[in-house]
Amino acid sequence: MRFIPVALALLILLPTLSRGESPTEQLHALFEAEWQYNLRESPTMASSLGDKRYNDRWPDVSLKAIEQRHQHDQGLLQRLVQIDATSLSEPDRLNLDLLRRQTQVSLDEFPFLWHLVPLNQREGIQDESSLADSLPFQETKDYEDWLTRLKTFPDYMDQTIALMRAGIEAGMVQPQVVMQRLPGQIKRQIVEDPTASLYYKPFKTFPPDMEKAERERLEREAQAVIRERIVPAYRKFLGFFEREYFPACLKGIGASRLPRGQEFYAFLTRKHTTTTLSPREIHEIGLAEVKRIRAAMEKIKQEVGFQGSLAEFFEHLRTAPQFHFTDPNELMTAYLVFSKRVDPLLTRVFKKLPRIPFGIEAIPNHMAPDTTTAYYRPPAADGTRAGTYFVNLYKPETRPKYEIPALSLHEAMPGHHLQIALATELENVPEFRKQFFVTAFIEGWALYSESLGDEMGLYDDPYSKFGQLTYEMWRAIRLVVDSGMHSLEWSRAEAIQYFKDNAAKSELDITNEVDRYIAWPGQALAYKIGELKIKELRQRAEKKLGSRFDLREFHDVILRNGALPLDLLEQQVDNWIR
Repeated sequence: MRFIPVALALLILLPTLSRGESPTEQLHALFEAEWQYNLRESPTMASSLGDKRYNDRWPDVSLKAIEQRHQHDQGLLQRLVQIDATSLSEPDRLNLDLLRRQTQVSLDEFPFLWHLVPLNQREGIQDESSLADSLPFQETKDYEDWLTRLKTFPDYMDQTIALMRAGIEAGMVQPQVVMQRLPGQIKRQIVEDPTASLYYKPFKTFPPDMEKAERERLEREAQAVIRERIVPAYRKFLGFFEREYFPACLKGIGASRLPRGQEFYAFLTRKHTTTTLSPREIHEIGLAEVKRIRAAMEKIKQEVGFQGSLAEFFEHLRTAPQFHFTDPNELMTAYLVFSKRVDPLLTRVFKKLPRIPFGIEAIPNHMAPDTTTAYYRPPAADGTRAGTYFVNLYKPETRPKYEIPALSLHEAMPGHHLQIALATELENVPEFRKQFFVTAFIEGWALYSESLGDEMGLYDDPYSKFGQLTYEMWRAIRLVVDSGMHSLEWSRAEAIQYFKDNAAKSELDITNEVDRYIAWPGQALAYKIGELKIKELRQRAEKKLGSRFDLREFHDVILRNGALPLDLLEQQVDNWIR
């Protein structure tokens, strides 16, 4: 990929100053130029958003390109801080503030060298084949672009290996306990039959109007490039990983073991929560939330007449056949049925619903054993691809029926899909705002959405309500174990045991969750911190507005600007209350 140096990028923008545009027009030209720059520099992101212009390339992850992007951010921030916000409208002051913050966070993170850790057990170059699932294959060029990507994959792999070698040298590596899952994931890409490759998936289906000869040509080329480029690249990667990388990975766990580890984790805590809370403060919040939720769980245990301790009740819920499916198809049907049940109830609590639909799909079999219960993939930016709620059907006997309501409310409607689709449909805002990502807002909203099941009448038996408490407890536990492992020197075994002692999650889920926190320090803190802030703002509005409080209006205020840092969200709500 060709990189545009900072000086040239600024020169491209500077001519706007001589054309007589207003400060607002100049600012929006900058927003648009920066958005286009990001799409060029992140072609896989562009592809996932439905922008097909860069579908024939991988990102440039060479050390040189990463340094150049850092220099670009430095130049961008210099320009942003020079803009006089007093001459701007309130919406543009918000736009400017958000881009400044985003750029500053990127600059603050760079010296910690986290970019030298380009993969973990849940995502990375070992699973780039999954990108095809978000691409449209409707015409010959779509297939040709994918072939071009496959042909250049060895270069992308070499850049990734160089990045990881730099990580070894700098001491920025993942722990062995999570990276031991990688060899199996890599080996899945090393196939004898090219048609069995995950990269070949697009060539198993063609548009009905494509000529047979064209199909056969594309199939031949795909098989050849997989055999000659993809498989050898993964063989090389496996050798590097087993001989060099894995032995250099951390023997223990925790960000505190990394260079400047405590400082780095404190930064990640601020980044993901958008607060000034310290890891210790978050740990204490987590302990208090766990205590509160345990008391609510005790009440339900008594309500259903279970004789025994809460720990015994957890074990009963984990193991009793009545709470689980044995057939993955039945589990999928249950997800589909519940989501249909939600649809007609949404207008009780929302003024505005998104136009973009969502679908439910199973997590691919090759990923399911190593990933979490579910996740959400946003729609294409232009709405041509729906949002997708992915559910894990692996070992259905470990996935309780009573968790389906809370999980679905979180991942689909009114959680991630409603919030992200509404943001995608925002009007009269720069493009970057539609895709603006604030973990504490996005995940905090989704966790808050689980509690709306009460007001929508969806927790209609004690066990489904217990499922909601289980999911809330899960996020409270995250505050304790994430900060415990990364800042307070907890072991992995201690984290797993604390989880088991306080939640009815299966051992498979608990292990995968703890390993996720190990590999992704700080991210898991955002959910509960964001949810607590939204609930705090709702309570404040209810108290101050009294009988004038309108829940549908409150939700509109929360969602109408897309994702925001929590302090800016608080300003929006306070302005609405006044």
